[in-house]
Amino acid sequence: MVIVVALACLCLPASARADGDPASDYLLVRDVFYPFQTAIDPDARKGLDAAVRSAAAHGFKVRVALIAHDYDLGAVPQLFNKPQQYAEFLGQELAFVYPGRLVVAMPAGYGYARRGKPDPALAAALSELPPPGQDATALTSGATTAIGRLAEEAGHPLPESVVPDTSSGSDTTLIVVGVAAVLGALAFAGVAVVLILRGRRRTPAP
Repeated sequence: MVIVVALACLCLPASARADGDPASDYLLVRDVFYPFQTAIDPDARKGLDAAVRSAAAHGFKVRVALIAHDYDLGAVPQLFNKPQQYAEFLGQELAFVYPGRLVVAMPAGYGYARRGKPDPALAAALSELPPPGQDATALTSGATTAIGRLAEEAGHPLPESVVPDTSSGSDTTLIVVGVAAVLGALAFAGVAVVLILRGRRRTPAP
C-alpha cells in the first residue's frame, strides 16, 4: 500500500508536489516527520515511533510533524511557532491521502487537527502541556507525551510503558534531589562534629 501511495505521489502535478512544505510530502507515506539537520537522541525517536504504533493499535491512529526550526516549514516559515494553525494547514495538505488525526509539535507548543479541522476539546488537553522548547530531543519526547494525552482524552489510553506519565515526573525529581541534599548536609555535619570532638580530645590540658 505504501508503494502504491508513493507512486501516486510521484504522478501528482509538479505544482502539487512542489509546494515547499516538506512535512506534507513525508507524511503522505510516513507516520512521523522529523526535523532536518537536527540531532535527536535515538531513544527519544524510538519512543515516539513506539507511541505512534501503540496509538494505532489502540484505535487512535495519528501522524506527527516535528518542527524544530522555521526552515523545516519550507515555503511557509511564517507558521513557525503557530502549531495549531500549522496543524490545520498541514491537515488540509494531506487530506486527499490522509484525512486522519495530526499532531504538530513546535518549540512553542502543540497543535492538533483532524481532516484539517480543529478539535477544541482535544486541543484544550494539549494546552495543559508545557512548551517543549528548542531542544529537538525534548521536542520529540514532548510529542510522545502529547500523543498519550490525546489518546487518553479520546478514550483510547495507551500503556504507561509506552507513554510514561510525565506530569509528576519533575516533582518527583525535585523531591529526590531535595532528600539527597538534606542527607548530604546531615552527613557533612556529622563528620564535622566528629572531627571537632577528636580535636578537643587531643588538645593537651593547660
